[in-house]
Amino acid sequence: MNHLLEKIIAHEHLSEVEASAFIHGISSHYYSSEEISGILIGIQMRGIQLAEIIGFRSALLELSEPLDIDSSQAIDLCGTGGDGKNTFNISTTTSFVLAAMEIPVIKHGNYGVSSLCGSSNVLEYLGIKFSTNSAELQRQLSENAICFLHAPLFHPTMKKVATIRKNLATRTLFNCLGPLVNPAQPAFQLTGTFSLELAKMYQHILKRERTDFTVAFGMDHYDEITLTDNTRLLSKNGDTVLNASSVGISSLQASELHAGNTIHDAAEIMVNILNGQGTDAQNQVVAINTAVALKMYHPATELIELFNEANSFISRGFAKKQLKKSI
Repeated sequence: MNHLLEKIIAHEHLSEVEASAFIHGISSHYYSSEEISGILIGIQMRGIQLAEIIGFRSALLELSEPLDIDSSQAIDLCGTGGDGKNTFNISTTTSFVLAAMEIPVIKHGNYGVSSLCGSSNVLEYLGIKFSTNSAELQRQLSENAICFLHAPLFHPTMKKVATIRKNLATRTLFNCLGPLVNPAQPAFQLTGTFSLELAKMYQHILKRERTDFTVAFGMDHYDEITLTDNTRLLSKNGDTVLNASSVGISSLQASELHAGNTIHDAAEIMVNILNGQGTDAQNQVVAINTAVALKMYHPATELIELFNEANSFISRGFAKKQLKKSI
């Protein structure tokens, strides 16, 4: 039995060096699929630690494909996934709205693993082609204010464990890492986690690296801002609580945010929202995520004002052009 698996079975924690070595070992085919599965499940059962996240993350970034793109004013919107709530693609829809409002977005994402439909599933279904070419991605960012980084293309290690993760059909440390390993490392970030403990780890890591950021944890265990209950927002400036009353509306119902049962359903919901044909609840949840992102660029503006502006923008279909341009 390998040393790392022995430590996991004994409920011991890995050091940063050991965590980094595990990722490098996956990359070099050092571990069998069974060993990788055992380590992933073991860590998930006992809970991932900050030093482990830092070590896993540093290795993934070291092993990622090189990318030369201007990310100095860009934002990424990407949650961990793994909350089991089957919401529609809120962060992806919000990304198009922000791009239409001339906020540059470098969206990092993947196929759904523990959920029906990840951002890459819905974007690919709609006809968007993924690329690793820096010049092409920079062109998209300059002309459309948005480009997409499909994680397996930039992280060969993630590609190597894709089948294992799919077979496990549960969240793993790679869910914890996804929002932290955008190869462009944009200056701004709005992300969400499925646990408060993980949100605090994100806050610790991102404080050192981002111009500004917000980490959301829904207190009803959503990994994004949904207005179905209180949401903790962790940032450089501390920890606040947001809910529907913060922007003058009633709480939303979980059923109103459902993604449907197929990738077609999820894509149709996103297209409808961007075309100004979403439901009030769908528009409002995208508007609040848009507003929280905009707040990083306009800190002096009240959140409710940004929310109302975004909600009006969405309901009038002003974001549909961005999707068409990207396709």
